[in-house]
Amino acid sequence: MKSKAPSILSADLTITGSISSEGEVQLDGVVEGDVRAGSLSIGEEATVKGEVVAESVVVRGRVEGSVRARQVQLAATARIEGDIVHATLAVESGAYFDGHCRRSSDPLADKKSASADSITQDKPKVAASSMPPAPPSSAAAAPRPVAAANNDPFASKA
Repeated sequence: MKSKAPSILSADLTITGSISSEGEVQLDGVVEGDVRAGSLSIGEEATVKGEVVAESVVVRGRVEGSVRARQVQLAATARIEGDIVHATLAVESGAYFDGHCRRSSDPLADKKSASADSITQDKPKVAASSMPPAPPSSAAAAPRPVAAANNDPFASKA
């Protein structure tokens, strides 16, 4: 087999649109769109505004969107604002991550089931007939007036 060189997107490059590669990609510029690759390295000055999908991802720069990969590595300089779906995750001290993180045995094929899981978790499936009775209203829970000395519950104080 022939060894393929990585695709390098330099720091002075800005791409508006999606990138797709089956091989290795080294990103040092800005991508405003989704990035799919076999292996992806996001440099310290790089920014991705979109979804990142790869077998393995090393993030040293910024990602504004979700990351789905079998292996995810966040360096100390990484800044992630989005969810991460992974099989393995390594986070160095100092990395910034704002989002949800979920482990999956197959994160690359897990996109639709991940969104379906969050929908079913947000809306519990409970039949109306199995609901417990509503608590009594505050009026019903108010104390009753004290009965007359003869213990007649219908008598009232005058």
